[in-house]
Amino acid sequence: MAKPLQIEVYNPNGKYRVVSTKSMPGTRWINLLVEQDCRLEICTQKKTILSVEDIISLIGNKCDGVIGQLTEDWGETLFSALSRAGGKAFSNMAVGYNNVDVNAANKYGVAVGNTPGVLTETTAELAASLSLSAARRIVEADNFMRAGLYDGWLPHLFVGNLLKGQTVGVIGAGRIGSAYARMMVEGFKMNLIYYDLYQATRLEKFVTAYGQFLKANGEQPVTWKRASSMEEVLREADVISLHPILDKTTYHLINKERLAMMKKEAILVNCSRGPVIHEVALVEHLKANPMFRVGLDVFEDEPYMKPGLADMKNAIVVPHIASASKWTREGMATLAALNVLGKIKGYPVWSDTNRVEPFLDEKSRPPAACPSIVNSKSLGLPVSKL
Repeated sequence: MAKPLQIEVYNPNGKYRVVSTKSMPGTRWINLLVEQDCRLEICTQKKTILSVEDIISLIGNKCDGVIGQLTEDWGETLFSALSRAGGKAFSNMAVGYNNVDVNAANKYGVAVGNTPGVLTETTAELAASLSLSAARRIVEADNFMRAGLYDGWLPHLFVGNLLKGQTVGVIGAGRIGSAYARMMVEGFKMNLIYYDLYQATRLEKFVTAYGQFLKANGEQPVTWKRASSMEEVLREADVISLHPILDKTTYHLINKERLAMMKKEAILVNCSRGPVIHEVALVEHLKANPMFRVGLDVFEDEPYMKPGLADMKNAIVVPHIASASKWTREGMATLAALNVLGKIKGYPVWSDTNRVEPFLDEKSRPPAACPSIVNSKSLGLPVSKL
């Protein structure tokens, strides 16, 4: 028999039992649950990823809802256990839910929450940071300094790429992709080429208006172009950032053949999902093209990297921190908690999952609604009129 997991309990006499599989940033999410008569149990076990068996032990015999993490395998086994315990709510503390079998959740009548609308700017900022860091070889230079190798200025020392006037390519111009594009266009006066199944009208208007502003001030205007294919972006852009969803059409979207289409000194950034890049092919491409650089926040077999990637000086690798700003992570915790609380209380689903500011305003009560339930239609949940 496995040893019981360490937990921290808030409001032990609460009417509703809610489990969080991890400690999360901030205290507002805790207070919101406690104020609504929830007994909150937070797993504090020093274990990065909980197993299915661990989570079953946390659910126990009576559980009204669970707040979980994207590293956990939420499928038939867990939703069955939660249903047996009387639970009808689960929320990922993430916008993505590739770790969740939504069909299994539907089978057991469990609402699945996620946390969109709070990660957009934070994720775009990290993609922009990786783009600049790769272009100017900042991590390489930092390591060089720390190793005590700098003995004076040299003309060729860590020469990188100028971004101004170059072309930034975006694959997937949704909320995050468009926010990233705006940062790169306005911040570095880059031209834009993007590929998306849907026209990014607001983004196009922004770039047009900024181009007119630059022209009126005697500068070279920036331009935009909607590519007819992803390959067109790969061939033309100097910096390319990936922002697609992950499904069977985008798995290994960037492979050996498509890497070969890119410029030899191009920069590739991925803050979306690891499997959109064929990581083995990427390592080989980095070896063969030392001036080609990448910035990666996600990996194909997270938390592991494919052999050889960690040795590549032309790769910047960070541990899935795109959403890791204090405001965003605390907001994600709040939204996840309110998804579970809302379902327990029988609240309707918020009508616009990307307009979450009313839930995050600490000076007022959050709306009586679930911020985002991905399977609300399948479960026939009502929509808020607020």
